[in-house]
Amino acid sequence: MSYIQHKAEESLEDYLETILILSKRLSAVRSIDVATELNFSKPSVSVAVKNMKNKGYITVSEDGHLHLTDEGRSIAENVYERHTLLTDWLVHLGVDPRVAANDACKMEHDITPQSYEAMKKCILSILGRDSM
Repeated sequence: MSYIQHKAEESLEDYLETILILSKRLSAVRSIDVATELNFSKPSVSVAVKNMKNKGYITVSEDGHLHLTDEGRSIAENVYERHTLLTDWLVHLGVDPRVAANDACKMEHDITPQSYEAMKKCILSILGRDSM
């Protein structure tokens, strides 16, 4: 995968994760909510929404509400789990929570599934948890 393709996938994952997070806080998620949360322009989010819709990751209701499809939700939950676990681990190691969250956001996209599962098992053991 080229660098540009990788960055596009990373961006897509961030959008899906943001829609998931917002859906836990808001009764309905709109493009403007995503733009505000990510501090992106409305036109940028509109392009991303169109792309996510075309890929089958979201649907957009007539009133403009964004809804994750099963496939979109699966991707979003996977990324969110990685983000949460990596953030918690870095905070446990003494990293400032804001720095930990920013670093986790970078790491969550680049680690292979095999390495993530190995790290997850170890981190959960260190943090004294059974699962995420």
